[in-house]
Amino acid sequence: MDELIEKIGNCIERGKVDKTSPYPNDMKGMEGADELTAQALAAGIGPDAVLQACNNGMKRIGEKFSRNEAFIPELLMSAKSMNAVMAHLKPFFQSGSVKTKGKLVLGTVAGDLHDIGKNLVSMVVEGNGWEVIDLGVDVKPAKFIQAVKENPGCIVGLSALLTTTMVNMSKTVNEIKTLYPETNIIVGGAPLSMQAAEKMGADGYAPDPQGAVTFLNHLNAAR
Repeated sequence: MDELIEKIGNCIERGKVDKTSPYPNDMKGMEGADELTAQALAAGIGPDAVLQACNNGMKRIGEKFSRNEAFIPELLMSAKSMNAVMAHLKPFFQSGSVKTKGKLVLGTVAGDLHDIGKNLVSMVVEGNGWEVIDLGVDVKPAKFIQAVKENPGCIVGLSALLTTTMVNMSKTVNEIKTLYPETNIIVGGAPLSMQAAEKMGADGYAPDPQGAVTFLNHLNAAR
């Protein structure tokens, strides 16, 4: 059973979705995350163990991405593999037998239509056991505030790629903190830095998806 769990984690890390998937080349024709998850659950392996294997796989590919040892296509394939596993685990989440680590309300701030970075963060964070509420792009402060109101205890993630929209990010942080001062906010995007995050009153800054996961897991451990 340990071998099966290890194989699932490896499929997530390598981006092997199922047996018919041609990627990666050295795993062509081999069973992927889809088949192996079905086998694990049928063998009586708990969904929590399967999810942990996925978390480990996503962590490894996320760390490789942070070190420039993996790139966006590899990260996207890992996310696709994770989605194949999640399709099997969804009933367990719905029944409450498997619980997520928490909720992340995520969106690109008002005036900015870029979503690649946000989408990558969403995939990696979800793959690490968090529920992601993706508000999309060009999200005004009021929409973030409404999402915080509807999801008590959530963490908010703000993304921006344009220097010109950093003022909107700062405004969003300020409005959320004014109404919900206890809400933790993490920001990210090309024009951002830790200094910029601190200046606008955010609680954290992530230069990449794995950085966001590290921040979230740190908050979760502190609760």
